[in-house]
Parts: sequence; C-alpha cells; structure tokens
Amino acid sequence: MRIGVLGTGDMADALGGQWVRRGHDVMIGGRSGERATALATRIDATHGTLAEAAAFGEVLLLAVPYDAAPAALTEAGAIPGRIVLDCTNPVIPGRFTLATPGHSAAERFADQVPEARVVKAFNLCHVDVWRMTPPQFNGRPLAVPLCGDLDAVDTASSLVAALGCHPINAGTLERAGLLEATAAFMIGLWFSGEDAQAVLPPLEYAQGMR
Repeated sequence: MRIGVLGTGDMADALGGQWVRRGHDVMIGGRSGERATALATRIDATHGTLAEAAAFGEVLLLAVPYDAAPAALTEAGAIPGRIVLDCTNPVIPGRFTLATPGHSAAERFADQVPEARVVKAFNLCHVDVWRMTPPQFNGRPLAVPLCGDLDAVDTASSLVAALGCHPINAGTLERAGLLEATAAFMIGLWFSGEDAQAVLPPLEYAQGMR
C-alpha cells in the first residue's frame, strides 16, 4: 500500500518506519525538506513536500501536532478519495481536557477535507509503544480502536494488523470525540502516576456477574 505521511516528528518516524519494514511504500512529507529527507533516509522511505506525500498516498497519516494539522491539510491540497488517519490529540497540557468542545478534532478535519475519509486512530499510546515490534503486553496484542466509515476502517485495520496489533471497529466518526476524550482522561491518570488500565474490569465482568 502507498502511505503518505504528513509530518516529520516522532509519530511519523515510529509508524512510518514500522510500515516500511512491513513492505509498504511510504513517502514522508514535511514543510522542512531537510527534516523530511533526514527522516525518510533513516526509515528507508521516500520524501517530498506535504502536497507530494498527499498525492502519493492511498492512505495518509496526519502525524503533526493538533494545532498544526489544519495548516498541514491545507498545504496537502486536494485529496479526493484518500483515507486520512488522524492520530492527533487535542489535549490542553496540564489540564488534560479537550481543546475541541463540540465537534471532535477528527470531525473538524473531515469538514476541512470533505473529499477524503477521516479515521481516528493511534491516539491512545505514547509514541514509544508504536516503536515496539510488536506492541504486546503479557502476551496480548495491543488493541487499537478506529472510528470512521466502514470501508475506511477496514483499510486502516489492515495497517493496524501489520503492526501486530488487534484492530477494533469502534464506530463511525461521530464517536471520535469519545476516543479523544478517553485519551485526555487516561493521559491525565498516567501523568499522576496511576495505572489507567486498572480502572476497567476484564471483559467477563464488564456487564456484571452472571
């Protein structure tokens, strides 16, 4: 699959590098040609501008900070038919609340690029988790929830599975705000030193004792 990565930071490095190693064709796109070239060289991908990466990819990874994402999508230009994986977290630092009351970040990006299909993905874990090969804990693959339309989620699921993770269809894009709020809440717990995973019971207890 051809994947255009919009961004040259840590998430672009981690996910882009994993997909290259699994045989996908990846182009790194960035505002800084120097940074795009350096990252592409490091992970054995090709490089270009944001617009070139957007034109290259069947799937695009939006891998820039939330505040920079609208400008990156504008520079990417027209992207009809593309699937855009949004891994941004619109979290206010220190407060661990959302910077996007009302519509989610993913929905806002979808409004900006109505000719594309946005999928919320990869926003619940620190970048170092995405560098793991594969991301497994106590022998259990990491589960990755995805919010978007069914066909786009199916395509995104194949890229999740390529990482050795378990994709979960978490519903349509209107549920992306719940996924973003989950990230804000859990990040707040992690920063306070709590084991956020411990707040949820195992599946067999989730609907009560039977």
